[in-house]
Amino acid sequence: MIHLLLTVIYISFISLGLPDSLLGSAWPSMYQDFGVPVSYSGIVFFVISIGTVISSLQSDRLTRKLGAGRVTAVSVAMTAAALFGFSVSGSFWMLCLWAVPYGLGAGSVDAALNNYVALHFASRHMSWLHCMWGLGASIGPYIMGYTLTGWGSWNLGYRIISVMQLVLTAVIVMSLPLWRGKAQPDKESAPPQALTLGQIISLPGVKAVMVTFFCYCALEQTTGLWASSYLTLHKGAAPETAASFASLFFIGITVGRALSGFLTMKLSDSWMVRLGQGIIAAGIAAFLLPMGEYAALGGLVLIGLGCAPIYPSIIHATPGHFGAERSQAIIGVQMASAYVGNCVMPPLFGLIANHIAVSLFPFYLLVILVLMVFMHETLLKKCRAGASQ
Repeated sequence: MIHLLLTVIYISFISLGLPDSLLGSAWPSMYQDFGVPVSYSGIVFFVISIGTVISSLQSDRLTRKLGAGRVTAVSVAMTAAALFGFSVSGSFWMLCLWAVPYGLGAGSVDAALNNYVALHFASRHMSWLHCMWGLGASIGPYIMGYTLTGWGSWNLGYRIISVMQLVLTAVIVMSLPLWRGKAQPDKESAPPQALTLGQIISLPGVKAVMVTFFCYCALEQTTGLWASSYLTLHKGAAPETAASFASLFFIGITVGRALSGFLTMKLSDSWMVRLGQGIIAAGIAAFLLPMGEYAALGGLVLIGLGCAPIYPSIIHATPGHFGAERSQAIIGVQMASAYVGNCVMPPLFGLIANHIAVSLFPFYLLVILVLMVFMHETLLKKCRAGASQ
């Protein structure tokens, strides 16, 4: 039964990734149909992100009330409805309206599933599950590209993904008895009610892990968004070459997480994070070498491989750092910090590239990496101090 539940969770992670790259792949066709500027995709992304932050912060309350299985089912159903809403939207304001349940559903299911796996399964499963997310994020654009090429319709692409999410909702609902069968955190040690945001942030180490998550997602998203421009404008790579090699960054993350699952059998979560940070440092160093575009392309792959173990390892370590009874609340705050990093730091580098120089890209990543390393070590120090008291 445990293996059956784990299969459902793996499928759920693939489903989580399916919608994440749809907007980017469909927007070149969508904005023309809506008659809005191409930059308006940022508005839709912002609405989705705000909803995700809000639902992440509420994940502890929701999970206490409904349980991880029901939260996952409701959240995936909300995402399915939102994607169907995207497919039938005839105006930009309708798109923004449907972006609200899209974001609310995504944040809740992300926090609930990550905490459930952190509590009940080994670290290798966390890495492999996030690898499944990468698989879903890779499949989504292919489905959208197929519908655009074959039928000239982005609407159909959203509708297909919506139906897939709806089928998954039914599977999760049928699997609810399996979720209840897993052991829950000790009720006697759990707080009697959900912690407030102020109470969560005041816990030793929480500020450090929030900044660590902020930095990780800032680095990942900035690399994914700006690497191609950096390779083209500063390293002299042809645009088509830069675009194709930039995709290796995401392939590096996906393959790296598959490999990380095996490494976690030998290394602790903390050392997996350190290993990833070291590989990222090597990738940034390759950007700075005066060796032309191919050294930079290799650096991009290294950064992807380095990013691979960091997110799942920090998530999996959360119950050990803060206690199983607090992990859902803290993972929710971590998720919110991650989404804020996604929203703030890539546009900030855009301003730097526009007003100063795109050549500052590796230095920007280096500053984020140094801060991430410092805050992660601070987190470990505070958790060790708390454990010894």
